[in-house]
Amino acid sequence: VRRQNKFLWFGVNESGAEFGDGIFPGTYNKHYIWYDMSTIDTFISKGMNMFRLNFAMERLIPNSLNGTLDPNYFGNLTDNINYITSKGAYAMIQPHNYGRYYGAIIEDVAGFKQWWKTVAAPFADNPLVVFDTNNEFHDMDQDLVVKLNQAAIDGIREAGATSQYITPEGNSWTGAWTWVSSGNAATMGALTDPAANGSSKLIYQMHQYLDVDGSGTHQECVSSTIFSERLKAATQWLRETGNKGLIGEYAGGNNTQCLEAVKDGLQYLKDNSDVWTGHLWWAAGPW
Repeated sequence: VRRQNKFLWFGVNESGAEFGDGIFPGTYNKHYIWYDMSTIDTFISKGMNMFRLNFAMERLIPNSLNGTLDPNYFGNLTDNINYITSKGAYAMIQPHNYGRYYGAIIEDVAGFKQWWKTVAAPFADNPLVVFDTNNEFHDMDQDLVVKLNQAAIDGIREAGATSQYITPEGNSWTGAWTWVSSGNAATMGALTDPAANGSSKLIYQMHQYLDVDGSGTHQECVSSTIFSERLKAATQWLRETGNKGLIGEYAGGNNTQCLEAVKDGLQYLKDNSDVWTGHLWWAAGPW
């Protein structure tokens, strides 16, 4: 792994705190796990500067979107964030919830805004914290997805976190390859940042897998150029609208064709780094 000087971010997903198959609150070290500092050190030593910290909304603020932070789970998240940012790397706060809370689509837009206001407030003064609105909205009303993203942005800014980056995510699993065809391109550009001071801190986060259905569940990649091909329409949208993007998840199977596809896609991102801010591997974690 070499340092990607042209990108703002080069990093990895940390996965495990969201585990537990919907068992809430669940038991630490049985249903879910937090992230290992020594592993984070290893990644930083290899040039990574961004960690996307996946967790469950229901464990951070149980029972109600308008509720209070669980001190233990929030303490673990805070420890991870403070450690990562003390090393000069970025930490992304990532509710891995697919636009759902306790399994139901989030329709309480005001409650979602309040959830984010509560979560963002303790990190308002840490410039290396990045806020990811929600992981992979899917099978939802497009207008609701836009409203939830805007509510998250507004809640984060109202909490006093006015200088940090926020990464909105789209519907249809926020896929880069379907960004235009899904309706995201036609609607997500309407998001506004009330704290924008000449330059927007909104970075559109998209995910891209390289298998036949784009799910990342198959070892085989479609072709050695599938990654770059699946980025082209989204790249054009970013450039035409004056926005910036981030590939927040990507991976390929452990075989020659997938390795070639990943190399080809990362080169494409580098060649288009005027609109792409970086890329984050899926995934690391203690389990």
